[in-house]
Amino acid sequence: MNVGIVCYASVGGSGIVATELAKALADRGHQVRLISPEMPFRVSTPRVGLAFHAVQTPGYPLFREPQYLLSLANKVVQVSREYQLDIIHAHYAIPHAAAAYLARQILANTPGTKVPHVITTLHGTDVTLIGSDSSYSETAAFCIDQSDGVTAVSESLRDDTYRELPVRAKIHVIPNFLDCDYHRRSENPVLRARFAGEDPQTRLIIHVSNFRPVKRATSVIDIFDRIRQRVPSSRLLLVGDGPDLDTACRRARELGLAEAVESLGEQEEVVPLLSVADLFLLPSEQESFGLAALEAMACQVPVVASRVGGLPEVIDDGVTGFLHPPDDLDAMASSAVALLTDPARHQAVTEAALAAVLQRFCANAIVPLYVEFYSRVLARERNIA
Repeated sequence: MNVGIVCYASVGGSGIVATELAKALADRGHQVRLISPEMPFRVSTPRVGLAFHAVQTPGYPLFREPQYLLSLANKVVQVSREYQLDIIHAHYAIPHAAAAYLARQILANTPGTKVPHVITTLHGTDVTLIGSDSSYSETAAFCIDQSDGVTAVSESLRDDTYRELPVRAKIHVIPNFLDCDYHRRSENPVLRARFAGEDPQTRLIIHVSNFRPVKRATSVIDIFDRIRQRVPSSRLLLVGDGPDLDTACRRARELGLAEAVESLGEQEEVVPLLSVADLFLLPSEQESFGLAALEAMACQVPVVASRVGGLPEVIDDGVTGFLHPPDDLDAMASSAVALLTDPARHQAVTEAALAAVLQRFCANAIVPLYVEFYSRVLARERNIA
């Protein structure tokens, strides 16, 4: 198949999964065209069957802001014509499914031009934040309904979509996945010593996110404060950047934790950092899937998280990690302390978590589901309104 994958080139979950899907499809003999404003960070080396096409969005004085949607639609048209795409796979409803729909309409009105099928994958904020906003909701619902196939990364997100938007299309659940050859624990004593020093009693706790309000970064600090009262040698690594990072660091200073909290900013390679950590905190207000938690589990780092959204579909509470109500910070801290002070329990949870990832969330389990879905969509008539 010839597949065009439209995504954001970000370190966020949607960009990571879209890029990993593109690589996995290429490795399986398909021709894949990644279409994005910039090169996705995980496409660092040439790969047979995988090409990148940059979306250039010029600015004109007439427009108050760059017209990304229009330039993206134009690029999708160009790539589809040149390479005879069978499928345009849009990751995110707004703006990518909208651009794919517009591109398909343009191609359909060009005599003799092959018209690709459009598949939209919903990742979370395109529904729970952007799509549910009244400024975008009608457009988001329309573009989802006009897709030839729709997937969501969790049952929770599928249900949220039907609840938040007037969507009639059938939404198929295909969960996020990892390249399990890449996402695996790699011991690095030098890096461990860089953050934990030489004291074997030191425990490293990590939080990785984009530090948007939904991630509740100050709650990470408050949980860590509770942990430190019972595990005084523990330290916290904050990985990522975003609007609430400064607030979290200020909260750490207010609690007298500044020396025990280290902010590393945005990192393209999180596996080495996860590999030296002892615990992952994710007290989010909402998670449509929880890819960061899955990455931690693959690196044998136990996760303590909120019982929200798609996280219960990833974490088996009490077995592969621990889930608590978002506001129950005391319970999260207690679970964290139990893991950090009981080596046998820590090992049991990490082993169970790794086994769950290997069985359910590796590329070899999930990518065939996408290939099968592509085939079913191609066998149907195009949804051209």
